Amino acid sequence: MTAQAPAAPTVGFDLDMTLIDSRPGIRACYQALSERTGTYVDADLAVTRLGPPLADELANWFPADEVAEVADLYRAMYPTYAVAATPALPGAREAIAAVRRAGGRAIVVTAKYEPNAKLHVDHLGLEPDEVIGDLWAERKAEALRAHGASVYVGDHLGDVRGARTAGALSVAVATGPCAPEELRAAGADVILADLTEFPRWLAAYLDGVPEAARA
Repeated sequence: MTAQAPAAPTVGFDLDMTLIDSRPGIRACYQALSERTGTYVDADLAVTRLGPPLADELANWFPADEVAEVADLYRAMYPTYAVAATPALPGAREAIAAVRRAGGRAIVVTAKYEPNAKLHVDHLGLEPDEVIGDLWAERKAEALRAHGASVYVGDHLGDVRGARTAGALSVAVATGPCAPEELRAAGADVILADLTEFPRWLAAYLDGVPEAARA
């Protein structure tokens, strides 16, 4: 993308595996769900493919006519098992602070159930300006457009699709299940190893350094 960077940008961030390492908490919640329902869920496998909606994963373990009910149970159990067990990823707080220093707004746009997403950011003190949940892939563009986001940061191919659908710069971090080459092939404009690289990248982007828009 070659559009000029706004002076005070709104930057969207994905949550799972972008701002937070949700694997320990989600693993614990799946293990508890298995005990509660008597249905085996390979929690270690499930946490290697985070990103898509919960129902997509549950469909691998439960009959189709039970998925909605089990999803409700999982979401109800989630605060007990997952929130305290989930740390922020390196650079998460600094990335949000960098947006604020630039006079911008930082929003979280995630496929996670919104009340549980808010529990995570509150528990970790991340303090984004908005948290919008229950949106996956291209549907993330709804929130990005509504809030005027010019940049969206995520770790998954679905995040790249959401950014591109919204006409936002797609910044991908290689902290989730997708390799850098997959993210680039999907159309990511910028690839960062993790969010510790984001403040320096954002400063260069806002200063109009051409390479920053295609890193």
